Amino acid sequence: MRLMLVEDDVLLGQGLVTAFGREGYAVDWYQRISEAQSAMAAGQPDMVVLDWQLPDGSGIELLKSWRRQGMSLPVLMLTARDAIDDRIQGLDSGADDYLVKPFESRELLARLRALSRRPVNQVDPVLANGTLSLDPASHQVMLASEQVALSRREFALLHELIRQPDRVLTREQLIERLYSWGEELESNTLEVHVHHLRKKLGSEFIKTIRGVGYVMPKLS
Repeated sequence: MRLMLVEDDVLLGQGLVTAFGREGYAVDWYQRISEAQSAMAAGQPDMVVLDWQLPDGSGIELLKSWRRQGMSLPVLMLTARDAIDDRIQGLDSGADDYLVKPFESRELLARLRALSRRPVNQVDPVLANGTLSLDPASHQVMLASEQVALSRREFALLHELIRQPDRVLTREQLIERLYSWGEELESNTLEVHVHHLRKKLGSEFIKTIRGVGYVMPKLS
């Protein structure tokens, strides 16, 4: 799952990027509204954590702009403002949740998990292909009625493939969806995850398109 963090506090931002990474999110961190706008125009993430006060404007106004454009992705607001009127303003402006600083990263992560489970946020239903099924909400993978234990990266990779059967995904597309911008990767990191998935699920679920990427064939 790809997450956009818009936060100008460097220490807080660094801490959150680390916490999100441990939870299995691919994180893109921006410190200005202009950067977040450009990134959103290039492609929507799955969720956004958005600070209220930013160096070049208001996160609330940015959120209103996104909602006017029809963007329905989940947004959690961060702010030091704890007055009830401020909370109401944030929620009425289109935020799905609101967290007052300072906060525990564990609570933020729990709130993001809760947001991802809400049907209104258009979380994918249980996805199935042949004897394989994947539940995005519970992070559960079943193969022929047996649960399969996957790492967070393996789960994220499988999710990308199973949601688009018969579509070839390039190596670059998969890396963009699974890893944060600027994250240092070994040259064969993606291939290692594919290898582990094949060992756990069977080779028929992931095919290599040489020189291009990977595809999950649609199975009956």
